[in-house]
Amino acid sequence: MAEISIPHDWEPLPHQKPLWRYLEGGGKRAVAVWHRRAGKESTTLNWTAVAAIQKVGVYWHMLPTAAQARRVVWQAIDREGRRVIDQVFPEPLRKRIRNDEMEIELKNGSLWQLVGSDNYDRLVGSNPSGVVFSEYSLTDPRAWDYVRPILAENGGWAVFIFTPRGKNHAWELYEMARSNGDWFCESLSVEDTHAISPAAIEQERRSGMSNALIQQEFYASFEAENEGSYYGRLMEEAEREGRITRVPYDPAIPVHTFWDLGMADEMALWFVQMAGQEYHVIDYYENNGEALSHYVQLMQSKPYIYGQAHLPPDAKVRELGTGKSRLEVLTALGVKPVLVPALSIADGIEAVRSLLPRCWFDREKCALGIRHLGAYHREFDEKRQVWRAQPVHDYSSHAADAFRYFAVHSSALRPRRAPSPVSRSGSWMAA
Repeated sequence: MAEISIPHDWEPLPHQKPLWRYLEGGGKRAVAVWHRRAGKESTTLNWTAVAAIQKVGVYWHMLPTAAQARRVVWQAIDREGRRVIDQVFPEPLRKRIRNDEMEIELKNGSLWQLVGSDNYDRLVGSNPSGVVFSEYSLTDPRAWDYVRPILAENGGWAVFIFTPRGKNHAWELYEMARSNGDWFCESLSVEDTHAISPAAIEQERRSGMSNALIQQEFYASFEAENEGSYYGRLMEEAEREGRITRVPYDPAIPVHTFWDLGMADEMALWFVQMAGQEYHVIDYYENNGEALSHYVQLMQSKPYIYGQAHLPPDAKVRELGTGKSRLEVLTALGVKPVLVPALSIADGIEAVRSLLPRCWFDREKCALGIRHLGAYHREFDEKRQVWRAQPVHDYSSHAADAFRYFAVHSSALRPRRAPSPVSRSGSWMAA
């Protein structure tokens, strides 16, 4: 068999070489904020191929969702008309390829797989030696929290590649890496790489691409408004106006909860008090894979006196396995549920936009929910140069859906004094 060099039929461009040399020299942590079409994917894929040949191990290339991973990488064709995975992992090196799992096993024993951050917690038992977090600004940040201790224990590496999406968790990671000598950190715009001509960018502008999106995608600007985010600007206003702060619980006012009832994925709860004309969002919780009793016990563990639990309209649907609806189950557990009126997603989003200027958020207890609201977004269709009509269903959706139910049903909240706490052995959630 003829010898095959790795990387195969690919060489890093000048602007890609600093990152390549860092990884080749044994670097373990890198953040590369590169503009669109700068070659983020090809650089990290080809580096992973090198790493997989040098050291037998498991390697992941993670995108925000598994569906996106299949579309962007597994099915991708490069400029030469080659399937990307065939260029990166040429056939003579491969022992086995699984299309259903987007997985390639090499003859030396290494395993490379495309995964999505939407199911990172289902990869239990894996021990990756290297992970690429692609489009990290749109990735569930808990995926890094899950992988981090594994890589710390086995000496593995992690590379984060993305274009900015406002000052979210990816910006926080970038800012940390900038001041951490153990990390490689780089931001490249088209002015640094010259990979895209000003004429090409001007053509994008004339075809309808907004200036904010151009700044974000081609000039790697964190300052540009994240147009894809439904609530990003409003959450930034809340920060500037001091409405993301410490918001103490007032025992004289009932706490209403607003639920997004997930099944296989996240279940989200917002805890809200109405104080005059303001809405005090004092707490947030989400989890998955737990029974409804878990969330009721979580509520009971907090010192709050509860009002009503506001549930989505489908909570009244009976499940085939039990014959009971989740509305009935929660009622039996002592919760006072009420169904939120049905409203289209688009109308619900507008309701949230109208409500947010009246909301105050507890910075600590609502940290995860605040992050999710800022991240909730729609996807840009590059082919048609338009924003898709529907929001992307990802890690941010559950918090956003629960908050949408809050906005739709906010008129049902009325400031009223709560009675004295009742015994927790009885109807402990009555308000």
